[in-house]
Amino acid sequence: MIEIGKTIVSHELFERKFVCDLAACKGACCVEGESGAPLEEDELDILDDIFEKVKPYLRKEGIAAIEAQGKYVIDADDEYTTPLVDGKECAYVNFDSKGTAKCGIELAYQNGKNDFQKPISCHLYPVRVTKYQKFDAVNFHEWDICRSACKCGSKLNVLVFKFLKEALVRKYGDNWYVEIEEVNRALST
Repeated sequence: MIEIGKTIVSHELFERKFVCDLAACKGACCVEGESGAPLEEDELDILDDIFEKVKPYLRKEGIAAIEAQGKYVIDADDEYTTPLVDGKECAYVNFDSKGTAKCGIELAYQNGKNDFQKPISCHLYPVRVTKYQKFDAVNFHEWDICRSACKCGSKLNVLVFKFLKEALVRKYGDNWYVEIEEVNRALST
């Protein structure tokens, strides 16, 4: 583990390679799992505020799930997450003509309807952040549904932290990202 600012970063971010391969996985991370996407507390008000703008990008099943459960729920771990449709996919997911899961929040963002791209936990995936009182633990989450992304990252020679540059800067800022690049250079020598 490497300390950068108020984070402890796993070595895997500097060792593992990763590039999402949506053609292969079909966005399985939006469908698989026991609960929805983890949400930060400041994202709850955002979801409340943007829902009507996002709603046209959601399926009727997702809208029904959100109307029944709320725009966010508390999961078995007592954490805020997005609701699920019948215990399966995220209620905010939509599917394209090829059956690939797409985030309705992100679709609205791409179409200029809101300025919130998507929950930071989704943007950061395959990295998961665990918050502790004095620091965040920044870890690579290994999941078999991302096997194709690991192969793609290896083929393209892209380290996890480089693939996630935009998301990591969004979460921790430019200066933090400069530090992670410096750590990578030091580890590479």
